[in-house]
Amino acid sequence: MDTTLQDPLVGQVLDGRYRVDARIAVGGMATVYRAVDTRLDRILALKVMHPSLAVDASFVERFIREAKSVARLSHPNVVQVFDQGTDGAYVYLAMEYVAGCTLRDVLRERGALQPRAALDILEPVLAALGAAHRAGFVHRDMKPENVLIGDDGRVKVADFGLVRAVDTVTNTTGTVLGTVSYLAPEQIENGTADPRVDVYACGVMLYEMLTGDKPHDGDSPAVILYKHLHEDVPPPSAAVPGLAYELDEMVASATARTPDVRPHDAVALLAQVREGRARLTGDQLDAVPPQALAPHHDNADDRTSVIPRALTTPRPGSAGRDGAAPEAELNRTSRLASPPPDPPARRRAVRRGPTAVVVALLLVLGVGTGVWYINSGQFTEVPPLLAKTQDQAEDRLRDAGLELGQVKHAHSDTVERGRIISSDPRTGARIRGNDAVSITVSDGPETVRVPALAGRKLAEARSLLKDDGLEPGMVTREFSDDVPPGAVVSAEPADGTKVRAGTAVALVVSKGSPVDVPDVTGDDLADAQAELEEAGLKVKVAEERVASAEFEQGEVAAQSPKADGRVAEGDTVTLTVSKGPEMIEVPDVVGDSVDDATRALEEAGFEVDEDRGLLGLFGDTVKGQSVEGGERAPEGSTITIEIG
Repeated sequence: MDTTLQDPLVGQVLDGRYRVDARIAVGGMATVYRAVDTRLDRILALKVMHPSLAVDASFVERFIREAKSVARLSHPNVVQVFDQGTDGAYVYLAMEYVAGCTLRDVLRERGALQPRAALDILEPVLAALGAAHRAGFVHRDMKPENVLIGDDGRVKVADFGLVRAVDTVTNTTGTVLGTVSYLAPEQIENGTADPRVDVYACGVMLYEMLTGDKPHDGDSPAVILYKHLHEDVPPPSAAVPGLAYELDEMVASATARTPDVRPHDAVALLAQVREGRARLTGDQLDAVPPQALAPHHDNADDRTSVIPRALTTPRPGSAGRDGAAPEAELNRTSRLASPPPDPPARRRAVRRGPTAVVVALLLVLGVGTGVWYINSGQFTEVPPLLAKTQDQAEDRLRDAGLELGQVKHAHSDTVERGRIISSDPRTGARIRGNDAVSITVSDGPETVRVPALAGRKLAEARSLLKDDGLEPGMVTREFSDDVPPGAVVSAEPADGTKVRAGTAVALVVSKGSPVDVPDVTGDDLADAQAELEEAGLKVKVAEERVASAEFEQGEVAAQSPKADGRVAEGDTVTLTVSKGPEMIEVPDVVGDSVDDATRALEEAGFEVDEDRGLLGLFGDTVKGQSVEGGERAPEGSTITIEIG
C-alpha cells in the first residue's frame, strides 16, 4: 500500500524553497523525500529528521554541526550535502539526489554477488570513506542501505548523519548510535568510534556481498551484539566453498575483533583490497555464487527505523518477547544504551554466581577472605583511554586503581595532538591492581618544511624531497629567461612551507629561454639546416620524402614545429624534404566535350586551361591537348585543351 499520500509533508514547500514531491525511504533517524529546489529548479533529496528526535536540542545541535562539516567533504563517491535548515518542527538536509537503488536492494534481489562485483562496489565505498577519514570524520553507520548505486553505475556513500570527528570517542547522551549487524566490538563495549569502526562495518558488508547473508545471526539484537564481541566473523569460503583465500583474508583483516589488528582507516583497507584483488585470477573473480545463498529476508525487513527499546550489555539468550527478532531490527540505525561507567565491574558481577557459592563454602571453612582476594580483588581491567588527554587518562587510571606508566609520543594523521593513540596494556586487558599502564600521546601529523628547490636540477630536487619525507609530485615545464633548462623554477607548496610528511610537491621545471622557430619551408635543405642551427635549435630530417607540386626536389616541404612557434633552446625541429611533384598519366580527352574533358583532367590531378582561338569561340569539342593522352606529367601541372 502506498503511504506517500498520507505523509503530511508531501506537497508542502519547506523553508519557502523545497517542494516535497514524494517519500523515498523511512529510516531510524529521518525520512528521505524527493524534492525540487524551486530557486535553482533542480531535483534533490530532502532528509527530514523525525519530529520525535527534533525535540532533543543536543541531538539537533549535533545533527546541524556534523552536517555542516560533511558539506565540506567533496568526493565523487560521497552524496553531496547542499543545504541545511529548519522549518517549524522540521529539521532537514538538502542533498544530492541519486537515481538508482541501494546495495541492500541488490542483495535482496540477487543474493550473493560474484567477487568481481563485490569488489567493484567495495572499492569506491572505501575511497569515499578514506576521504572522510583523512578529513577527520568517521561515518559510524556503514551498511548496504547507505551505499547507493546510480542508474549510471556510480557508487556513492550516503547518510553521514551519524558522522563524528575522529577524536570523539563517546557521546554525551549515554547512547551508542549505529546499526546492530554492523557495529564493531569497541562501539558496543565502550562507545569508541574511530575510523576502524567503519573498516569493521565494510568487512561485514564484504562478507554479506560474497555470501548473501550476514556473518552473525541470532534470536535478538542482544545476541548479535554478543557475537560481535565474542566470535570472529567466519571466512566467506566456509559459506561459499571455492571462494579464494585472498577474499577470506580481506574479511578477516577488516573484521578483526581487536581494533589494533585492523587497517587503521579505509585508505589502508583499500590498499589491502587492491593488493589482494591483483592476486586473483579472472576465474576467481568471476566465480558464480550458489543460488541457494540468496537472502531470506523480504522488503519489509530492511526498512531503517529505531529499535523500540534500549539494549544493555548483550549476552546470549536475551531474545525478544516472541523469542525471535525480525531482520529489520538488526538493520536499523539504533540508539543503544551505553554500558555503565565501569563495564568490567559489571561483567565480573555477572560471572560471580558460581564464585559466590565457592566463597560461601570457604567462609564456612574459615578461609574465604584470602581466597576471594587472590581470585578476584587484585585484578582489574584497563579502562578506555583512546583519544583522551593525558590528564583524563590519569584520572581514569586512578579511578580504576592503576598508575600511569611511561608516556611516549608519536605522530598521527588521525588522532589530534595531545590525545592518546594507544595504551600498553590495551583497553580491556586484565592486569593486577596498582600496576602501571603506559600510553602513547599524539604529536599530531608529522610535519616537515619543503626544502629550497629553486635552481636545482630535477633529479636532485626529487632526491631532496624523498630525503625529507616528501613525495615528488607532478612536473610541468615552462620557459624561463633566468633559470637554466632542466632546473626547478618553483614548487607548490612553496619552499619553506610546513606540510604533512608524505605530501606531494609539484615542480615547475625550466625549458630555458624561448626561441622563435624560423620559417624554412621552400628553402634548400642545407640552407634550412644552417638557419635553424644558428637559432640554437637541433635539426632532424625525416627519412621519407614527400611528393609535392608546390616545392621542387630537395626543398623543405614541411617543418615541425611550424614557423612562429616558440620552443626551448636546443629543442629539435623535424624537416620533411620534397621529392618534387609526382608524375601521373594524362588522360586522353580529344573528342570529348569541354565539360567532360575538364572534369577528367581535374580528377586526375591537373589544372586545365582552354585555348579556343577564333574558330573555337562557339565550339564545345576538344580538338587537341598540350600533353598527349597516355604520357606522364607532374601532378598539379596545367594541361591546355584546344577547342574547336
